[in-house]
Amino acid sequence: MVKTILFDVDGVLLSEEHYFDASGLTVWEMLFSKNYLALAPKVFKINYTESEIKDIRAKVFENDQVLKLQKSRGLNANWDMIYLTFCCQLIHLFDQIKDKEHEKINQWLQAPISRETLVEMGQILSRYNVQMNFDKFVEEFERTNAFKQELLSYLNVLAKEKLGIETSIFDKDRTLWSVCEHVSQEWYVGDENVFESTGRPSVQLGKEGFLANETTLAPKEEIAELFHFLKNSGYKIGIGTGRPALETLLPFKHLNWLQVFNQKHIVTADEVLIAEREFPQEGSLSKPHPYTYILAEQGKGASLADYLNTPLPLENGEEILVVGDSLADLLAARTLGCKFAAVLTGLSGKDARSEFEKHEADYILDSVLDIKNIL
Repeated sequence: MVKTILFDVDGVLLSEEHYFDASGLTVWEMLFSKNYLALAPKVFKINYTESEIKDIRAKVFENDQVLKLQKSRGLNANWDMIYLTFCCQLIHLFDQIKDKEHEKINQWLQAPISRETLVEMGQILSRYNVQMNFDKFVEEFERTNAFKQELLSYLNVLAKEKLGIETSIFDKDRTLWSVCEHVSQEWYVGDENVFESTGRPSVQLGKEGFLANETTLAPKEEIAELFHFLKNSGYKIGIGTGRPALETLLPFKHLNWLQVFNQKHIVTADEVLIAEREFPQEGSLSKPHPYTYILAEQGKGASLADYLNTPLPLENGEEILVVGDSLADLLAARTLGCKFAAVLTGLSGKDARSEFEKHEADYILDSVLDIKNIL
């Protein structure tokens, strides 16, 4: 009998669309802005119409085929998706100049890649007639069965194959990953919130951000009613999301959802990053690693080592229902020994049904509101 329900956020309660828009804009800026590779000589825009944003996202992610491939390989964090997409394009650009700049490329790929390094790379690339090819991602990554963090390691394989360079920079160093993260946060949270989000000021000022325009995946009042119903019926409810705390708590407050939850059971990317820094030997703790949901179920406040050493599958796993929209959520639930309800409101929509059927999700729902029908 289910006693605890743990919800993912993106694709379940809130739309991921603005995250993917911000992700596309991030890759676009890092390729074309003078603050990064500067591959376009004209002044980089920061204010786009909805139509322009749609076009940029379609180009960068090949009409979302790149995102869907990454999701199908268990990748759940937008920052990882941005990093993979940008680095694949970077390797493709280097492939076009390797005969004349091999020594320089080798030097770049043996040390942390900072924003200043990207500017230097752009200065060299500008001497040649290099071309972007966003179709390259699916073409390259369909050749591997790499899963989750293995996808980052595969970038090193591509560097060896395409450039003849041995490196471990793409999965062993977080410097370039952090640059991608920061640009993404500028786009998503805007100038007003970026310092709170990252601890660093904006590199490119003038971004309003998407944070104030969250879209719910069912009427917000009906989702609020669902939360109240569950709480009043005696269920323990929690949140396990890959969103940072700011991007979770602020929208929940605006939507009048926050008051329903005990914040000890709201777990975000911030808590995961803290644990990764304290226990680097554990590697990635983001989904499909079960850490997020262990913490959401048990509640924050205990020793991080205790959460990491929790015996799995959980003794009370059959009493816990995880509600998510991705394979990463399903795999985390399986590791925990929990039941899993897949909702078809994520990136792939109803097309995701066959994947969830293949992986034998306990329930497949059209909307998070259908939770009531299975309890």
